[in-house]
Amino acid sequence: MPKYQHYSFDLWLTLIRSNPLFKQERTKFFHQHFNFQHKTLEEIALIFRQVDLMVNAVNEKTGKNIDADEMYLMVISLINNSKFPFGEIDLNLLETEMENLLFKHLPLVYCNQTMSVLEQICKTGKSTASILSNTGFISGKTLRKVLKELNLAHYFDFQLYSDETGMSKPNPDFFKLMLNHIAIIRKTENVSLNKIIHIGDNEKADVKGACAVGIQSLLINSNDQCISSLIN
Repeated sequence: MPKYQHYSFDLWLTLIRSNPLFKQERTKFFHQHFNFQHKTLEEIALIFRQVDLMVNAVNEKTGKNIDADEMYLMVISLINNSKFPFGEIDLNLLETEMENLLFKHLPLVYCNQTMSVLEQICKTGKSTASILSNTGFISGKTLRKVLKELNLAHYFDFQLYSDETGMSKPNPDFFKLMLNHIAIIRKTENVSLNKIIHIGDNEKADVKGACAVGIQSLLINSNDQCISSLIN
């Protein structure tokens, strides 16, 4: 039986995880198409990781959002020692190429408990659920398609992504936006803050962000806690 009236979930490393084949093929693509300095595959993979970590840290610090196209330009610049002519890059085509590659190597549901827990939360009809996720190299628009493909989208009443709102966790305004959406979908019902929980893998972005607006939180996957603890 659900313990809360609303369940807010982070996405990456909470409900889904990357397909290693996608990252490998993405590295090969950039190695082939944007590698005027003849970097190795290992060097390009490291650059992707560095940009991902840096942007995530910046977004968490500022509460704002650096978009996927900007991140790809950073990667291309670093691969080419800041000497690549950006004017030659078709960002719309690059976005399409990356989305096509992603759907060839879809992200994976995080664990075998994920879908069963979501099913139990939603089946009573008394609780609502949503996604509150920071984005990186993959946009919110694409992630919505991914969740449909993975048969996860129907569990959620709404989805909020940092690239679509211009805000990143732990920014309290991002969490307040989620609270506003809860009020809308539950209409006139007054949901107290202690009946709302946010679940994620990042102590700073998820736990501290939730605490800042007075809602409950649960850290999973990056510690010894599994998503199944929500219903046990």
